Amino acid sequence: MTTRANAQVVTPLRVERLALERGMRTAPHVSGRGPAGRAGRVGVPTVIAGVAGALAPQVRPGDLVVADRLHGSSGEVVLPSAPLLAGELRRAGLSVHVGTIESADHVVTGAERTELAAAGGLAVDTESRYLATQLDPRQTAVVRAVVDTADDPLIHPGTIRRGVTALRALRRAAPVLQSWLDACEHRTVLRAEPQSFCAGVERAIEIVERALAQHGPPVYVRRQIVHNTHVVADLERRGAVFVQELDEVPEGALTVLAAHGVAPSVRLQASERRLRVIDATCPLVAKVHSEVHRFSAAGRTIFLIGHAEHEEVVGTRGEAPDNIVVVESIDDARSVEVPDPSRVSYVMQTTLSVEDADRIATELRARFPALQAPRRDDICYATSNRQHALRDVATASDLVLVVGSQNSSNSMRLVEVAEDAGTEAHLVEDASDIRLEWLRGKRTIGLSAGASAPATLVDELIGALGALGGVDVTRRGTITETMHFSLPREVV
Repeated sequence: MTTRANAQVVTPLRVERLALERGMRTAPHVSGRGPAGRAGRVGVPTVIAGVAGALAPQVRPGDLVVADRLHGSSGEVVLPSAPLLAGELRRAGLSVHVGTIESADHVVTGAERTELAAAGGLAVDTESRYLATQLDPRQTAVVRAVVDTADDPLIHPGTIRRGVTALRALRRAAPVLQSWLDACEHRTVLRAEPQSFCAGVERAIEIVERALAQHGPPVYVRRQIVHNTHVVADLERRGAVFVQELDEVPEGALTVLAAHGVAPSVRLQASERRLRVIDATCPLVAKVHSEVHRFSAAGRTIFLIGHAEHEEVVGTRGEAPDNIVVVESIDDARSVEVPDPSRVSYVMQTTLSVEDADRIATELRARFPALQAPRRDDICYATSNRQHALRDVATASDLVLVVGSQNSSNSMRLVEVAEDAGTEAHLVEDASDIRLEWLRGKRTIGLSAGASAPATLVDELIGALGALGGVDVTRRGTITETMHFSLPREVV
């Protein structure tokens, strides 16, 4: 076996190395046990792998613990590698927990184990924290397979059986660790600017936060306040309760309507249930609703360019269901018929691809010369800005990653923009969605985030990429966003 020059796997014990090396082309370095262990080559990306004892009750023998931080008597080390490595191990079918690994210079049992568990640790070993002090934490990853637990201590008749289970888990992890080594190299990240939250998303989240602060939980929210699972989960932890429909909300309860807007029938239902409503509809979506009112009052048929099942389109269509025809594609634009071609208008979903929407509108204008346009473009300024910035970045990148949720329309459109530029692109919820196979041979990574994705997820993703050999980050973009929307009076 040969060892890669630019990365390494370190195991404290030879038996741990034996468990790994069958599934690897490169031989792990054996560091030796305890605080005296040597981490091998310094200055290269390193994975420390071995066995450990569980602290938390949910961690069982044979489970893997990936450290996002290492704690010991000399302090704490943060490891940005954790989400990427954990995600890849989970996709390999392994049971993985992410959290703190404690390191002690002795075997931890009894009351000491209970004390460490109470402090939030998932597992304990006798090497990782000490080895990490010899390395660069930004390029260090730690994965440990569990042998013993509080219920099944190390000195126990079942230790050999549980030890075999742990080593088998390490062996199953070996191909993933080899993939990690194969993906290690220094990269350039081109960060498209602007990205992440827009003014409408910031406003919607702040409305829920203020409602919780002023009234206390629960605060009910119809549908996802914005289309991002991390945002929703964070608000849920604070006391927000997300429901699909208003009949799930107790009568008279405080309720927030999400940023995508709702049909008048939803507002009527809220009134009938005597709900205390705070409207978080994005003002740019509200503008589209106003345009629908204006066109409908004039007796015009309205083409609504957008995706029929998207919540924004459902809400907009509800404003004038008898007058609206949804046009999703060029084919729809070529075949749609209306009662009076001389009395037609169009509006757009705010989160569409600028190019796709323009092609559809152009086709409609060609077929219906009397077509009336909105007073101003409907596509959100933030959607346009992010697409424009990413288009430039994509042409200079080997790979594009877009941070956003699968149900986020504007995030999906960013992926399409990159692909239209001829660059491989993937939508990722966070760093845990990145597949190592995407990264092999890719030295320049373009990076953006949908308007509903928190910027912290982008920072975490950059940190995870840096764990594979370091990154140089360059911000690309000339647009500065200054848009701000006022809050509704209910939360001011």
